[in-house]
Amino acid sequence: MTLLLAGDIGGTKTILRLVEQPAEGSMYSLDEATYSSRDYPDLVPIVQEFLGAATEHLGYTPVPQKACFAIAGPVVNNTAKLTNLVWSLDTKRLETELGIASISLINDFAAVGYGVLGLAESDLHTLQTGKPQSGAPIAVIGAGTGLGQGFLIPQGGTYQVFSSEGGHADFAPRSELEFQLLKYLLDKHDIQRVSVERVVSGQGIVAIYQFLRDRQYCHESPEIGELIRTWEQEAGQSEKTVDPASVISKAALKKSDRLCEQTMEMFVETYGVEAGNLALKLLPYGGLYIAGGIAAKNLPLMLEGSFVHAFTNKGRMRELLEKVPLHIILNPQVGLIGAAISAARL
Repeated sequence: MTLLLAGDIGGTKTILRLVEQPAEGSMYSLDEATYSSRDYPDLVPIVQEFLGAATEHLGYTPVPQKACFAIAGPVVNNTAKLTNLVWSLDTKRLETELGIASISLINDFAAVGYGVLGLAESDLHTLQTGKPQSGAPIAVIGAGTGLGQGFLIPQGGTYQVFSSEGGHADFAPRSELEFQLLKYLLDKHDIQRVSVERVVSGQGIVAIYQFLRDRQYCHESPEIGELIRTWEQEAGQSEKTVDPASVISKAALKKSDRLCEQTMEMFVETYGVEAGNLALKLLPYGGLYIAGGIAAKNLPLMLEGSFVHAFTNKGRMRELLEKVPLHIILNPQVGLIGAAISAARL
């Protein structure tokens, strides 16, 4: 039996899970806790506190042999600096201070890639059954704060996970409305190119809303408008009182605001287009998995048809994309699952 420590480390919260891995078979979660990252100067005291609490819960002192921490930020040469924290993490230092023989740091979206391998059917909502092929590539895309993309390639009896920066590829408009959106963003931000992440992400939802509002494609309601203006006035502040993407998507789900509905219709369609672009590059007949909180929280909007239509609407390539299994990940802890799987491979 091997004890594993998995962590999902973000600027706001840190989630730790202690996992038991028998010699053969599935992993079992023994203990889990969530901590406010900003309340600690480093990851080490959080892990120490967690293992101390786990000792009380389990009745014995757990000693993990391996650990993997998924980091909200780039990982270079086994070191990482979190995007929204002053923490500086290094595997060698962590191994020494925590007394864990082997520790790895991986990007949080790479952890999602590993996590796909550990999901159950109940963790997924299938948009398109397709024609799955064993041993074929798997693709992962996830709109959230940004737009993550990655892929898994079969290697031996398992898969190797690779990150990518596909979210920073150019946004490619397809209609007059999308060309106007492109011009709007170029002018608004005084930039020379627009990445697809500026449109397919939480910030993209807000950008589409502002575009449709400013170009007067739809009337803005006083209630939603006041909230969006409050957020706009808080620009540059570290603490904001309004989450505009959430406000817009919730109103669209309730069908209580036409501008918000139009915003989410445009967002879902462009999301489907980019997922289709990724699928064309990889032909992921092992499945394309849609991660990130936006898809799961807006499931009814994702199911209305425009996402799948945009995904497969690739001219002569339509039949190829209709064979790709398409799934939305419902389990918000897919990254934590992936960290445990990655730890087991150390």
